Amino acid sequence: MKLIMKTEFDNIRENDNYSYETDSNGDKQVVKIYCGELLIAKKVKFKKSLRYFGINNYQEYLTIQT
Repeated sequence: MKLIMKTEFDNIRENDNYSYETDSNGDKQVVKIYCGELLIAKKVKFKKSLRYFGINNYQEYLTIQT
C-alpha cells in the first residue's frame, strides 16, 4: 500500500458499493475499506497522526464526481 490523499480516501469511503470496518485499540484507530474481499484502502489514526493508504491501483476504485 502507498500513501494517498485524504480526499481520495473520502471519495472511496463514500461509495456505497464498498464496505468498511473500524477497529480501535487504545490510541490507535484503523478504518479499512473493502471491495468484496479485497482491501483497497485504509486510514490509520495514531494519537494525533493521520495516514491514508491505498493499494497500487486504487485510482480504479475512485468514484466519478460530477
